[in-house]
Amino acid sequence: MSTEKTQGELVDKVVKIRRCAAVVKGGRRFSFAALVVVGDGRGRVGWGYGKANEVPPAVEKAVKDGSRSLEEVHLEGTSIPHMVKGRFGAARVILVPASPGTGVIAGAAVRAVCEAAGIKDILTKVYGTNNPVNIVKATISALTSLRSQSEVERLRGVSLT
Repeated sequence: MSTEKTQGELVDKVVKIRRCAAVVKGGRRFSFAALVVVGDGRGRVGWGYGKANEVPPAVEKAVKDGSRSLEEVHLEGTSIPHMVKGRFGAARVILVPASPGTGVIAGAAVRAVCEAAGIKDILTKVYGTNNPVNIVKATISALTSLRSQSEVERLRGVSLT
C-alpha cells in the first residue's frame, strides 16, 4: 500500500490508510486517517499522521505533519554504521547493516522509513506487534540512536582503531 510522491526535495510514502466509521442517524459516516513517512533520501526522515473526511486531504495533512518532524540519521555509505534496536510500545525493531547490493530486506512500514531516509542496504526484523504506527515510531527511534565511529570516539574520549 506504499505509494511514493516527490514534493520539492522531500519524498513521502503512504504507509497505511485507515477508515473509521461513525454511526449517525442516517447510517455510517466514514473518515480516513493516513500514516505517511517523509524523507529527503540523504539521511533525514520523519513521520506524519493526518485525519480527514476524504483520503487526499488526510494524506496532505500527514505529509505536512511529517515534514515538520524530520530527524537526522547517520548513514555509512548505503547502509547504517552498526546494528541497532528500537522500541515503541510493543514494537521491537532490529536493524542490521548489510553489504552493498543486499537491498532493503524489510516489511512495508520499516521499508518505507529506510527508503525515505536513503538507506539502500539493510536487514531488519520486527517483533511484538504488526501495528504500522508503532513500527514506524520504533524504526525512527532506532535510526536516531545511531552513532558514527568518530562520534563515539569523541563522546568516550578514546580511539577505536
